[in-house]
Amino acid sequence: MHSVSETVKRTILPAAVALVILMLPISTYATSHGLRNPVIFPDIARFIEGALRALVTIALPVIAFFIVYAGFLFVKAQGKDGELARAKENFKWVILGAALILGSWVLATLLASTVSTLVNSPGR
Repeated sequence: MHSVSETVKRTILPAAVALVILMLPISTYATSHGLRNPVIFPDIARFIEGALRALVTIALPVIAFFIVYAGFLFVKAQGKDGELARAKENFKWVILGAALILGSWVLATLLASTVSTLVNSPGR
């Protein structure tokens, strides 16, 4: 059984040295050429808004598919109680998921506009 200090000497120390050696050219490049922000969003509020907009763009076709699938389950149930309960449960979760995704986007957009209004308001 190895002691903790042996484990540190064998694994963590070489990894840390390798990381420092690999990061040296990057820091040298950043010092000589200047460091630019690769993110296109000016602040965190706009970043969250953009990320949620991308999520909504991807999620809308998925939501539409699952709403159609829930409708298919209703048609396939043909009045059978067990299958109707399953179709209702599926539809309930599809609507809840859609409301969460779209609601988070709306809430983030409202918060971002409120914060930007407060920050950019005259008299500050």
